[in-house]
Amino acid sequence: MEFLEIIVLVVSFVILLALGVPIAFSIGISALLTMLVSIAPEPAFTTMAQRMATGLDSFALLAIPFFILAGQLMNRGGIASRLIDFAKGLVGTLPGGLAYVNVVACMLFGAISGSAVAAASAIGGIMNPRMVKEGYSKPFSAAVNITSATTGMIIPPSNILIVYSLASGGVSIAALFVAGYIPGILLGLSIMIVAGFIAWKNKYPVSDRTPLRVVFKKFLDALPSLFLLFVIIGGIIAGIFTATEASAIAVLYTVILSMVIYKEVKVADLPDILISTVITTAIVMLLIGTSMGMSWVMSYENIPQGMSDALLSISDNKIVVLIIINLILLFVGVFMDMTPAVLIFTPIFLPVVTALGVDPVHFGIMMVMNLCIGLCTPPVGGVLFVGCGVAGVSISKVIKPLVPMFIAMVVALLLVTYIPELSTWLPRQFGL
Repeated sequence: MEFLEIIVLVVSFVILLALGVPIAFSIGISALLTMLVSIAPEPAFTTMAQRMATGLDSFALLAIPFFILAGQLMNRGGIASRLIDFAKGLVGTLPGGLAYVNVVACMLFGAISGSAVAAASAIGGIMNPRMVKEGYSKPFSAAVNITSATTGMIIPPSNILIVYSLASGGVSIAALFVAGYIPGILLGLSIMIVAGFIAWKNKYPVSDRTPLRVVFKKFLDALPSLFLLFVIIGGIIAGIFTATEASAIAVLYTVILSMVIYKEVKVADLPDILISTVITTAIVMLLIGTSMGMSWVMSYENIPQGMSDALLSISDNKIVVLIIINLILLFVGVFMDMTPAVLIFTPIFLPVVTALGVDPVHFGIMMVMNLCIGLCTPPVGGVLFVGCGVAGVSISKVIKPLVPMFIAMVVALLLVTYIPELSTWLPRQFGL
């Protein structure tokens, strides 16, 4: 591990970010500059281009544009409102019921769409006005929506878990998907406990009790949407299709659901949906390409091995090392998007934790759960900006109600970190 290369990599990346250069270009340029330190210009440029192309040459990555398209169709297909009505029938009568509805609806929608931003936008756009109308404060409503939207990154299907599988060298996507259920539900419950306490303390109103027949009707309305989860995960677990094939089936199912059953997406809407999908996919793929280039540069310079040795020289105690990694990832998540963070830091930290006996599936869930917290924090928290924009409230006003929910998320993270069975029990039950 050469310290000059590390200095060039870190300093150039930080400077580019400080200058406002987009994250994908910052990663690519800093990786190229690092390569130029030890490689002649012509082979350096060629190698960088080859590594970016090779990084995208993966069958598993085909799942990402399909799941993005499925999420776009769900966002416009009336699925959010039906899930909210169903969630309200389940938990709306509890103290602070609409806060619970927000969390449960985000968990369901995020799980179906696989996108935290889509969940914050779709659920927040409906729930925030309802909560404010019934007497909830606007910052509290936005804070609940922002934090609960991240559960969709852990509860499958999740694009970021596919990215982790790629970065880890082939950890089973099916195992990661199944492993995400208990931690994702735990995260949602942690947010619900805090939101419920705040609602009780502030004496927020309780909704009228919903008759069972109405709850059942709302369940039937939402059932076609919920059935998608059983189709995707059930098919993967049963070995009927791969995660990539499941993503294509998800698109077909959501087209039928949105256009034929719910009839809220018209043929005329498809061009806009496809264009939005292409734009989002292009951004994600550019991030993956440049991040894979940086990962190769770090491997070439022996940086992961050097970092591994440095961490293990501090302590070989698993509890201490996992605390250090969590702190680093929490810091990284504040300044870096999830996709490049997973691609860059998985090759660095995975060898360390596996040497200490940590299951790669467990570490993947821990890592993604950690970085979910960064989605809710400035300066680059995408879900934070979307949630505040949808609620029509400034970030400064949301910070105060966000703090106790951050604490709840960190507690859930620590439970998942130090109780590996929360991540590994379900995959083992299915032989994954």
